[in-house]
Amino acid sequence: MTLKRNIVMAMALGLVLAAVFPREARAQRLAVKTNALSWAALAPDLGVEVITGERTSVALSVFGTYTPFGLPYKMLVLQPEFRFWFNGRPLTREYIGVSAFGVTYDISFPVSRDGTQHLSNVYQGDGIALGLSGGYVFNLSKRWNFELSGGTGLLLFSQKQYFSVNPDSQYVAADGTSNANTWGYKLFPVKLAATFIYIIK
Repeated sequence: MTLKRNIVMAMALGLVLAAVFPREARAQRLAVKTNALSWAALAPDLGVEVITGERTSVALSVFGTYTPFGLPYKMLVLQPEFRFWFNGRPLTREYIGVSAFGVTYDISFPVSRDGTQHLSNVYQGDGIALGLSGGYVFNLSKRWNFELSGGTGLLLFSQKQYFSVNPDSQYVAADGTSNANTWGYKLFPVKLAATFIYIIK
C-alpha cells in the first residue's frame, strides 16, 4: 500500500459521493474551512465543502505535519467526507457523515536499551480508513460558521516497523529479523475537529 494509491482511493471515494448525490443548481454553495485542533498540533489544515443537495454536502480536506515540537514525526493526510444534514439546510446544525482518509507517516520513538540513548523504534508506512462521523455547526454570521465534529472507523495500515541504532543502520525488526514489514487494522478516530468555516457563496 502506497501513499499514491491511498490518495487515488480517497479522491475516488469523494468523486463517487459527488456523482451519487448530484448538485442542484439552486442549492450550490461553497465554503473553505480549517481545523483549529490540527493547527494546535502543528499540522496545518485546509479544506473545502460543496453543497450537493437540500440535505447533502461533500467535503475534502488535507493536513500534515513535519517534526512538530522538534519530534521525529512526519505525516500527510487527505480526507474526503459525505454529509447528510438533518434540518434540510446544509452547513447548519447537526449532521452525520461517511468519512475516509489516506495517510502516510514516518514516526520514531527514542528508547533506552542496554544503557544507551541512541536507539529508536520506527514506524514508517501508509494507511487508509473509513468510518462514520457526526457534528454540529453553529452559525456565527452570514459568512462565518463554527463546527464541532468527531467520528470513528476502521484503519487498515501497511508499515515498516523496525528498531534502528542510528540513521545509517539497516532496517531490523524488533525481534532481530530482517523482515520489517507488517500490516493490520484497528479501530481509529477518523475525525476530531473544531473547525472555522467561511462561506464563499
